[in-house]
Amino acid sequence: MTDLFGGGRVSKSDLRVECYGEVDELSSIIGLCRSLLGEKYPEISKMLQDVQTALFRMAAELASGDSGKLGLELIGERDVAVLDEHVERIESRLPPLRHFIYPGGSLPASMLHVARAVARRVERRAVALNNREGINPYILSYLNRLSTLFFALARYVNMMEGVSEDTWPGRGIE
Repeated sequence: MTDLFGGGRVSKSDLRVECYGEVDELSSIIGLCRSLLGEKYPEISKMLQDVQTALFRMAAELASGDSGKLGLELIGERDVAVLDEHVERIESRLPPLRHFIYPGGSLPASMLHVARAVARRVERRAVALNNREGINPYILSYLNRLSTLFFALARYVNMMEGVSEDTWPGRGIE
């Protein structure tokens, strides 16, 4: 058993615990991405630190039996809008995507792809938790947009590193 923020006890295997644990895992992977990006990409490092801050707020909200008592700003519309702005800015610097690409390339970009995959898993867990008991809908929107940001950042870092994207030989993107 484990205690929730603000009271209440649940099993350590509870979906809520699993969900905020995976948010913590994602934040740790982002920390690794930031380490790999180093001082070469300060704009991206700052962006990722801001994401980690939002994920700490999200984890606290998910770990709470009553998020209204947290005294923290909950994930909201502005958080999602900031991610959308980042995605638009990064994608405007990239060539259009005409084919599906394999995750990989430079080490920092590869780790950003790992972060994308983990963000998608966290989103699936959050959807399951939402289906069971309802959570802040902005958490779901944030996680959805976050995986898009990681994909764009991975492509951008590969471009900046001069690493070409390996395309899947299947059908192109229309």
